[in-house]
Amino acid sequence: MGRRLHVLRTLTCSKSVQRKSVIMEALLYIYKLKLKLEAIKRELANLVAIKREYLSLMKQLPLPKKEVKVEKAEQGLLVRVTCEKGGDKLVSILEVFEEMGLVILNARVSSNLYFAMEAIVVADQEQHALHVKSITQAVTKAIERQ
Repeated sequence: MGRRLHVLRTLTCSKSVQRKSVIMEALLYIYKLKLKLEAIKRELANLVAIKREYLSLMKQLPLPKKEVKVEKAEQGLLVRVTCEKGGDKLVSILEVFEEMGLVILNARVSSNLYFAMEAIVVADQEQHALHVKSITQAVTKAIERQ
């Protein structure tokens, strides 16, 4: 019994040596833990509700139209693509770049809510010319194939 009281005293940080006081402090400690657990459960329920609301709002956002923009940049051409996600759009776009003899210097791709890509491309060799219109058409066809 003495060992158990010592364990209770240690858990509750009790200074008392009386058995009745140690047990009362242990019960109070358990009650406080129960209150903390209930507060954490309420907070979790609130966070889950906020997440559900956020996801439902995100589903209501309009998806971007298929959009391909190609413009001249310092080092080559800046290609921006936004469209709905799904399929192998990135692979198709990379295949188009390869077929046209384009090398990607820098690229960023995202597919959280929709597919978005931004890349800086240059011609692989001097004989390949960079034509904004032809690149735009080829990338547009690539994303429409999906």
